[in-house]
Amino acid sequence: QVQLVESGGGLVQAGGSLRLSCTASISTSSGDTIVWHRQAPGKPREWVATSFATGISGYAESAKGRFIVSRDNAKNTVFLQMNSLKSEDTAVYYCFSPTWRAWGRGTQVTVSS
Repeated sequence: QVQLVESGGGLVQAGGSLRLSCTASISTSSGDTIVWHRQAPGKPREWVATSFATGISGYAESAKGRFIVSRDNAKNTVFLQMNSLKSEDTAVYYCFSPTWRAWGRGTQVTVSS
């Protein structure tokens, strides 16, 4: 069973940037699809972005133009670069592996206005 570990969260002012990382405990030659979700207090978990193993990326409307996913397969890591952060981006961010059906424990992102 793979383990996913998120990191890079923190407190940032509105308009700032953060880069989150999701590192998997198992490596594959081409990497796996990783999906980023987030959950704000009192709200359901929502999809943010997907980094497909093929290299293609997909983004929720809330993330388009501001967030960018990238990957370093040699390090079993997928990144979520978040720019122009807004207070509504405050949430716990999770990564998910559809292949392994595994979730990370999340990393808190807090954006102060």
